[in-house]
Amino acid sequence: MKARAYGRTELAMMYCPQDTPGAAWRKLRQWTEHCPDLLKRLQDLGYTGHQRTFTPAQVKWIFYYLGEP
Repeated sequence: MKARAYGRTELAMMYCPQDTPGAAWRKLRQWTEHCPDLLKRLQDLGYTGHQRTFTPAQVKWIFYYLGEP
């Protein structure tokens, strides 16, 4: 899968298609918060927790740590 820019809900729904968009986003956020190495990588790339879109570089690390959806 190509690491491109994804909206946070769009990416979350790829990981949790059975959930509502809000629930999927909360789950993805929890996963990132409980993986210190991933959270550090994302923060190094400018992630603040409030952005609406993940950059391609951030998506690459999400895929690396969580696996591709």
